[in-house]
Amino acid sequence: MNEELILTVYTTGPSCGKCRMTKIMLEAKNIPYREVNINEHPDAYLYVTEDLGYSTAPVVVVDDQDHWCDLRPDHIERIAKRAILPSDATREARSPAR
Repeated sequence: MNEELILTVYTTGPSCGKCRMTKIMLEAKNIPYREVNINEHPDAYLYVTEDLGYSTAPVVVVDDQDHWCDLRPDHIERIAKRAILPSDATREARSPAR
């Protein structure tokens, strides 16, 4: 990735279907992330609910200005496009149309 982008995905654990799907979609796009279970980390819970104002998991934080909650394939796709390396973009531009 061209800027060492590592997202943080705040989840409520393995029983959360939207959390699992978000992680699967990130992995499918080769987007690195770290997971924080807010049920196990009270400070993370306070950050997500009080600082960011979210009440639905998962919460994905790219940076201080870019974050969202819930399963959002549109945001994952946006981040995936942002994460393409210049060399990958050049290779894609030279490839025949699919």
